[in-house]
Amino acid sequence: MPIEHPEQVEHTEHVMWGKGGVASFVAVTDDAVTLRSSVSSPPGSRLDGALVNHPAAEIRIKVHSSKREEDGSFTIRGRLIDATRELRERIASLVAEDSRR
Repeated sequence: MPIEHPEQVEHTEHVMWGKGGVASFVAVTDDAVTLRSSVSSPPGSRLDGALVNHPAAEIRIKVHSSKREEDGSFTIRGRLIDATRELRERIASLVAEDSRR
């Protein structure tokens, strides 16, 4: 069952991209993720970044789609690359935490 973040709630920044910009996880199901990002990335590309909360962890995502939203942000859908079970659980807990706010 996917964990989703209601669209009307403000997103907390979870990721700082290596190429610049930030993102927050909106939904996660196993390795499939949806993020709201300040920067776009074309389908097929790989995004590298790091979790901004402690402890730091590297994040790599293979982008499936990137869509510009009305507010100027981008919804990025993709899958985690080389993510451990612990990292996937941390990401799921970030989404769940935000949904309680």
